Amino acid sequence: MLPKDGLHASLAEPVLDTMNFLNEVTMRYPDAISFAPGRPYDGFFATEDIFTHLRRYVDHLTAEGRSPDQIRTAMYQYGATAGQIRELIAESLRVDERIDVPAASIVVTVGAQEGMLLVLRALMRGPDDVLLVSTPCYVGITGAARLLDIPVVDVEEPADGFSCAEVEAAVLRERARGRNPRALYVVPDHSNPSGTTIAPDTRDELLDLAARYGLLILEDSPYRLVSPGTPVPTLKSLDTAGVVVHLGSYSKTVFPGARVGFVVADQEVVDEHGRTTLLADELAKIKSMVTVNTSSLSQAVVAGALLAAGGRISELNVKPAGHYGDAMQATLHELDRRLPAGRRERLGVRWNSPTGGFFLAVRVGFETDEAALTRSARNHGVIWTPMRYFYPSGGGYRTLRLSTSYLSHAEIEEGITRLAGFIEDETARP
Repeated sequence: MLPKDGLHASLAEPVLDTMNFLNEVTMRYPDAISFAPGRPYDGFFATEDIFTHLRRYVDHLTAEGRSPDQIRTAMYQYGATAGQIRELIAESLRVDERIDVPAASIVVTVGAQEGMLLVLRALMRGPDDVLLVSTPCYVGITGAARLLDIPVVDVEEPADGFSCAEVEAAVLRERARGRNPRALYVVPDHSNPSGTTIAPDTRDELLDLAARYGLLILEDSPYRLVSPGTPVPTLKSLDTAGVVVHLGSYSKTVFPGARVGFVVADQEVVDEHGRTTLLADELAKIKSMVTVNTSSLSQAVVAGALLAAGGRISELNVKPAGHYGDAMQATLHELDRRLPAGRRERLGVRWNSPTGGFFLAVRVGFETDEAALTRSARNHGVIWTPMRYFYPSGGGYRTLRLSTSYLSHAEIEEGITRLAGFIEDETARP
């Protein structure tokens, strides 16, 4: 028997149990409509596409002059730690996102989640280095920080959107305490969980602030190319001072089962002898001790998808982006229909209206804890995610997150009908 207090303290963190709890509720109430999973819609996946992508990449290697033995090795053996499709990713970033970086500045990771772990481990040297997070915040970054014993400081997002003034205040406050705000994590496009997007002028302001205070920005933006319309330029494409480390993922744009992401880390690292390397090289050292390399077969499938689209993942996702945009609008329409102005005012309900992405936030007049979620699933057949999961220092106690990506329009219509009934009943509880 191992005593729990003899294990790492992070294992007692409630956030590490959130997915298990949501999965348990889903399994206990299989007939419930779930607005919880932030997954791509299954209808866009065809099993045969995997083999097509693999064949296309093998043909690409052949056209490059690789011998059959070399191709066999590329498919079957351990690959380069930093990744074997970096050139294709670099070209895709150039044509699709106007991010012009050398392939050597890219590290291919096991999803964006590994990228977060690598970057945090590299940047945070001692107990006085802290990570700022725009809150409400994706649990993956706060969970990774907790596993590495890195202090996390919330920068709460005001109701009207992201605020550089709040970031600057947090930087100055932490410095006054003798701590070093090393990096800020943001999801600038249709964020998880709130669905907000940072405005273009605010992006310029944030980059200027980061340069002035020597703050690195960890940009994580998995939803921008699966959202309708022309996206706002990434922070990385606007970055002229080398303050942005860009975290990328193909989970939403290709498929999550591949588990392929990447980090763009083109910052120069200088040692005591004046020798320079790229931050990407340092991340690859850490990766070699974590996952050794990202699956060669997974990289090959993603490479085939990139080749099929000429690097333009945005074009590959025109149909999915339209679907997700329609799903979001359908959800907002049903909320407005089932909870019209008079009724929602009486119930104390309001929500935001994202223009893309997978998520929106609904504020209610009661506690949205796990007991309320269980009652929602059991009595009303609808599942959502408590927003409190996304506040590292506490918050979001009367807000729930809805994910719109995984459901059909018919399921959305029925699900919002059930949700409105739940909100009515829950508000009337003593």
